[in-house]
Amino acid sequence: MSATTLSFTHRFLPPTAPGRPPLLLLHGTGGDENDLIPLGQAAAPGAALLSPRGQVLEAGMPRFFRRLAEGVFDEADLRRRADDLAGFIAEAREAYGLPAPVALGFSNGANIAAALLLLHPQALAGAALLRAMVPLRAPPRPDLAGRRVLLLSGAMDPIVPAENGQRLAALLQGAGADVDHRTLPTGHGLSQADLTLVRGWLAAP
Repeated sequence: MSATTLSFTHRFLPPTAPGRPPLLLLHGTGGDENDLIPLGQAAAPGAALLSPRGQVLEAGMPRFFRRLAEGVFDEADLRRRADDLAGFIAEAREAYGLPAPVALGFSNGANIAAALLLLHPQALAGAALLRAMVPLRAPPRPDLAGRRVLLLSGAMDPIVPAENGQRLAALLQGAGADVDHRTLPTGHGLSQADLTLVRGWLAAP
């Protein structure tokens, strides 16, 4: 939708309602820049939407960083890709005149958003992390004071163990973030409850 050439292939939908923070939409494995647009529109009607496509391909499926196996991340690649994504956010903010966005990420997109919070805390105003895992074995301890984080885990998620989601919540809280961690009666996929909770969380003052 955007004619602006930036470092990531992306879509940008300008805001139609004043006062809502922009959303940075970060898709899961196999998604693209179109994947979470409907979720963003439903969760934050009228907000600006910035939706990049991950630059890594795994069996032809876009991702935001490489993994070595299910749940085992290539951390050197993750750090480099987080740097690249932070650079893209800065480019897009300048190009489109945006304040710092709130990330709305699912699965692989939620994991890169969690990495951004830890490695580039200035890039995001907050984050809604859907089925996220701890992204780094030895994460830094940034200052996340004033940043709100919604973490939605699935009780029957075969990919993200319950203790991993709890560990991520504790890690972000320990860095000063205001974390709301909920575990839903679902698996790894998204549910109507996710949309309801994200919409309510975004609308809260």
